[in-house]
Amino acid sequence: MRKVLFLLLFLASFLGLMIISQPWWPKYLSFQKEIDPNTISEYYDPLARVGIFNNKEVNIPQDQPQVLGETYMAMTNNSNKYIEVDLTSQKVYTYENSQRLKEYIISSGKWGRTPTGVFKIWTKIRSQKMSGGSKLTNDYYYLPNVPYIMFFYNNVYAKRVGFSLHGTYWHNNFGVPMSHGCINMKTADAAEIFNWAEIGTEVRIYGKYEYKKTAMK
Repeated sequence: MRKVLFLLLFLASFLGLMIISQPWWPKYLSFQKEIDPNTISEYYDPLARVGIFNNKEVNIPQDQPQVLGETYMAMTNNSNKYIEVDLTSQKVYTYENSQRLKEYIISSGKWGRTPTGVFKIWTKIRSQKMSGGSKLTNDYYYLPNVPYIMFFYNNVYAKRVGFSLHGTYWHNNFGVPMSHGCINMKTADAAEIFNWAEIGTEVRIYGKYEYKKTAMK
């Protein structure tokens, strides 16, 4: 009987440590809704006051960028600009003419991993609604008026998957993964890159965030 209890205790402790140290399991239960690249447009709800993040209500700031009637789609060929995303340090860097311009703190994917590789921005949207996640895993979200979105893709991750860099009003826990795969940025930082980057700007994503393992006592 003692051996059975010991085994159960060991398994419970091991599973608890795995869940805390590296949340690998939610990606099988939690999903982000795909988008239609052919119909996507800017969306802003002036009456929206409350969103949902991780099954909890969050206030929507009323100084979010409103729809200006312009969606950025035309490709450019300015190869002098590119963006680097370091998932290990949770930082974004902007470069122009091989010179680093600025760095920003971010939150990358937790429930769904942010992909690595070389991508290109295919559209910029000033404001949109995002939703997804799962109430079963406590990460359901419904977020109107997400600001300064820069969608990126490559030949592995299609446009419809909806990976992007964007502003964030629902948390301030930057420096650790918090998203479903997108790159969360402080709204002011996202606005800077949004106004600087062009359609076709390269996004280079690399590294891997290392979750700190809690020692068993």
